[in-house]
Amino acid sequence: MADDKKIIFSMVGVSKIIPPSRQILKDIYLSFYYGAKIGIIGLNGSGKSTLLKSLNRMNDLVEGCKITGQVLLDGEDIYKGMDIGTAKPTEEELASAPHHLVDILPADAKFDVVDFKERAEQLIKEINARGKLPIIAGGTGLYIKALLEDYAFNNVDADESLRNELEQFALENGKEALHARLAELDPEAAQRLHFNDTRRVIRAIEAAMKGEEVNQHGAEELPFDMVVFGLNMPREFLYERINRRVDIMLEQGLEAEVRRLLDEGVPTDCQSMKSIGYRQMLWYIVDGMDYDFAVDKLKQATRNFAKRQVTFFKGMPYIEWFELDAAPDYENVVNSMEQRLVEKFKLV
Repeated sequence: MADDKKIIFSMVGVSKIIPPSRQILKDIYLSFYYGAKIGIIGLNGSGKSTLLKSLNRMNDLVEGCKITGQVLLDGEDIYKGMDIGTAKPTEEELASAPHHLVDILPADAKFDVVDFKERAEQLIKEINARGKLPIIAGGTGLYIKALLEDYAFNNVDADESLRNELEQFALENGKEALHARLAELDPEAAQRLHFNDTRRVIRAIEAAMKGEEVNQHGAEELPFDMVVFGLNMPREFLYERINRRVDIMLEQGLEAEVRRLLDEGVPTDCQSMKSIGYRQMLWYIVDGMDYDFAVDKLKQATRNFAKRQVTFFKGMPYIEWFELDAAPDYENVVNSMEQRLVEKFKLV
């Protein structure tokens, strides 16, 4: 349950200036507690709409608009983010409907499946309480599966030195050798985890060495009344789209985004910089890898990830799949999804 005495949202010294130099807001300070209901009143033209646009980021869409100060959600600056490499929704897309768990943490923060599950469950409760239907979109299989099947995780205190040691062991000896160490300590966990899932293998080794079990089994009954849609297409079409998507990210400035993060002091060994896209750009920028070779590695890593996703999602029999071709008719797919939701939830 959320702490009703904890501040969930703050504006700290927020100002807005529009071209050529007209000041609309100046040094706004305010804070909301969890569950607070806020009313904003004022004379016509006093800035009510402008203030609300600062709350929901609509000001980002105003050409030439300059926002200073901080807008904080749960203590984090919602203007921070890794946009291109994560294929984050555009500002127009973010403004078209309420989005959650986007830009909530700085780039060097740690965030795992346990954090995601806790935050997502709380958001689902809040959205349902407002009489709305939450939609969860994503492709990270473990995160989605843990939420939808109500995985229970024992808390294992982080041991940074051990994790660094195990990560180095994997780099020097290979993922299979790391997985073999887990098999010696916890054969049952080794059977559940694939050797490519390095992060979870390390977590399981850490838990085993501390004499604790990491429970990653779902509940016997699904916790939500839900419909789960999946999109699939023939591999040759999928791989072509992946390669094109990487090219678009590079055209949009993925290299510049990684260089900016480095200039801002984001460590190269933090969790986010190890993800696909950022890791390969670091090989080029920091380690001196040939650019074209790094790009090929990025495309290959993305294709391999998609292949693992297909395998992982086979273990989720409740997914209703839509098979797409090289030129998908997304309008028809959306219409079919809407009809299914209307039937399932008696929507009008």
